[in-house]
Amino acid sequence: MYSFILDTAAASAENAQANTWQMAITLGVWLVVIVVAYFLFIFPQRKKQKQEEELRNNIEIGDDVTTIGGIVGRVIAVRDDDETIIVETGSDKTRMRFKKWAISSVDTPQPKKEDTKKSDKETKKDKTKKNEE
Repeated sequence: MYSFILDTAAASAENAQANTWQMAITLGVWLVVIVVAYFLFIFPQRKKQKQEEELRNNIEIGDDVTTIGGIVGRVIAVRDDDETIIVETGSDKTRMRFKKWAISSVDTPQPKKEDTKKSDKETKKDKTKKNEE
């Protein structure tokens, strides 16, 4: 009879170890799923929000902008105190005031860094050719 109790105790100890490993593996799998979900969904979204915020904070007078409602115009004033901009649109020069968060894109072409590097190289080549002549 005592051997039955000892066998049962030994079997439950083995089950406890097996259950512990199963729980550790399950937690590990869930941890991997959460980390993958973070890098697939949350991280890119935060990066995009930062880029949009930077875009809106760098709006200058003369930039062509498009609002989230589809209105296209040129910025004529930027007010930092109440986070608004004034946009002039249409042939009759209608002026409208928008919150900065309502701007979806800045359509003014910005010079690329590569273009400026190429032009610097070209001017250096031109100068060296002139000096050789």
